[in-house]
Amino acid sequence: MSLQVAVAVPFRQAGTDRLGEGAFVVALSLDREWFSPDQAKRLVDVAVGRGLLETVDGDLVATFDLDAVDIPAEYTPDTDILRAQSTFEQLLDRLTDAGMAKQEAVAAANETQRRLGITLEAAAVLVATREGIAVDAAADAVRTDLSGQSA
Repeated sequence: MSLQVAVAVPFRQAGTDRLGEGAFVVALSLDREWFSPDQAKRLVDVAVGRGLLETVDGDLVATFDLDAVDIPAEYTPDTDILRAQSTFEQLLDRLTDAGMAKQEAVAAANETQRRLGITLEAAAVLVATREGIAVDAAADAVRTDLSGQSA
């Protein structure tokens, strides 16, 4: 997952699991020259929205094991990671990160949606759960969307 790699780099570079937002932005924009400062701030927003980062006492803290992330030597992130993903895209990423082929994951979600008469996002949550993948944040987002639709 490219976003997770981009988020891990500043922490690994600093040798810490906590960084102020300013230090995080500087690492991505000035040190690495991957993004402009505004784009680096956008990456923080996207990563927080995806549950990869959280703010604790004013610092950014990764919610995943930083040491488990493989950072290729020549890694350079694509600016596509700066766009917020839909809940379905997030779930699809989780399924493919767990080893399921993208086509298989989409087919399983489509079949579950058709069989149960539910939204595609709800179907993807069920597929991920069936595969043993924890998707609590996505499930909460789907539940919220469904409650809003029925209200």
